[in-house]
Amino acid sequence: MHLQHSPEVRAEHPELVAGAVFATGITADVSAESRIAVYTAIAESRLAAGPETGFPEIQAWRRAFSRMGLKPTQYRCASEALLRRFRKEGVLPRIHPLIDLCNAISLAFAIPVAALDLSRVSKGLDVRHADGDEVYRTFSGETEHPDPGEVIFADAAGRSHARRWTNRQSGHSAVRDTTATVLIVTEAVHGTASADIPELVSVVTGELHRVWGITSQSAVLTPSAPRFEFP
Repeated sequence: MHLQHSPEVRAEHPELVAGAVFATGITADVSAESRIAVYTAIAESRLAAGPETGFPEIQAWRRAFSRMGLKPTQYRCASEALLRRFRKEGVLPRIHPLIDLCNAISLAFAIPVAALDLSRVSKGLDVRHADGDEVYRTFSGETEHPDPGEVIFADAAGRSHARRWTNRQSGHSAVRDTTATVLIVTEAVHGTASADIPELVSVVTGELHRVWGITSQSAVLTPSAPRFEFP
């Protein structure tokens, strides 16, 4: 299997830096609460200085969304949506230990972090422009088709595992209690992404080992190394 960004996406967003972590051995019967608290505290500290709209990580994604023809206040990247909800409610709902931990890390770094159940992905993921006939399943079970040209996570079966790039993940490959093998993807386009993404990847791999006892595989994807291959 693999993860890669198309040459067209990279040409349009040359500032893009992505990270990926492959892991197997995930279970739902662990507690990650103490680790989640570490990262939500970081987010609280950052938000105390001002709202997420002023964070350079969020501003950069807003600019990227604008270049894609999307209204940034209508379609927010996943980390902005999480930070906005966390700022208003003071807590995020608990879904699954891995999702909850990834969400907390996303809050702390203000960078989107997606976890996908690889048993629901065919042969790997290409981050590319949609043809428009790919199938996307919402979390409520409805079927949609991405707009032609929209940036999606596409697999070999013609499924879209994310819409509008970092805006909306598919319910089809969402982590659930039966999930064992995952791909965790993080992407950033801000000025210090080349330093922040490797740090975020290191944090994720460290937490997987701390909470689940897992030794994972990881990579940072750049124009010179754009593809991550894993079992």
